[in-house]
Amino acid sequence: MSEYRGTEPTPPAAPAPADGPPFADCVLCQEPTEYPESYKGITLCPVCEWREAERTACSG
Repeated sequence: MSEYRGTEPTPPAAPAPADGPPFADCVLCQEPTEYPESYKGITLCPVCEWREAERTACSG
């Protein structure tokens, strides 16, 4: 029989988040966006995209 020492093996540490491409800054708040710097057009961060969608949505 094998010896049981009462210790569980520790899981390997999670890898550090990988750095992606340089991200473009939001044109409204200057926060990083999900778009690369090479993206053509207006770049908005997720928060500003949401606010812009709310602002331009049909009011019914």
